[in-house]
Amino acid sequence: MAKEVRAKLSNLRIAPRKVRLVGDLIRGKSVVMAKAQLAFVNKKAAPILLKLLNSAVANAKNNFNLNEENLYLKKVLIDGGASLKRWRPVWKGMAHPIMKRTSHITLILGEHQDKKSKDQISNQVKA
Repeated sequence: MAKEVRAKLSNLRIAPRKVRLVGDLIRGKSVVMAKAQLAFVNKKAAPILLKLLNSAVANAKNNFNLNEENLYLKKVLIDGGASLKRWRPVWKGMAHPIMKRTSHITLILGEHQDKKSKDQISNQVKA
């Protein structure tokens, strides 16, 4: 049975829609490919997601004795957190709201099964 490894980051001070752009790039990829992708993405969320991914891989190695080459990003969940409410003064004594949004990020790593077993399953389906 495959194990799932989780890593969470709460209250990141970047809007969720901006973080989702980077999260969508790495969803479903192997850990090695995701690290390479994040190293070259020119977004503010990329180094933060890379740090979280490294933390999840360290959890997998230390807690479950899993090999990094067999891991992939099973789920990348990016949810909205609490919004900081600020006000911007405008004409005639009025004010416009400013919502400073935060994000909660959850990475779930899965483990690939043996390649031999995948080939055997695909051969059984074809036959």
